[in-house]
Amino acid sequence: QVQLVESGGGLVQPGGSLRLSCAASGSFFNRNPMAWYRQAPGKQRELVAVITSGGNSHYADSVRGRFSISKGNPKNTVYLQMNNLKPEDTAVYYCYSGGDWGQGTQVTVSS
Repeated sequence: QVQLVESGGGLVQPGGSLRLSCAASGSFFNRNPMAWYRQAPGKQRELVAVITSGGNSHYADSVRGRFSISKGNPKNTVYLQMNNLKPEDTAVYYCYSGGDWGQGTQVTVSS
């Protein structure tokens, strides 16, 4: 069983920044990619960014150039740096790896 715990969400004004963190524990297999998803009210959950064990990263078109995914030290942590946030980025953000989900962290972008 893998536990994924997110942190770092909150309320921020448009144009602001936040950094989300996800720490994996338990039977974590560090060769699995780690990803961030988000789900806004009334919408389907969507992939935001993913990073492979080799460090390759991929982004949704809507966040490319504003968000950056990276791995921490130890390697069972992943971060999502979110810059130039927009109201449409408001959602619950979830960490995902190897079939396991975190509990989510709320990000609200509003003036």
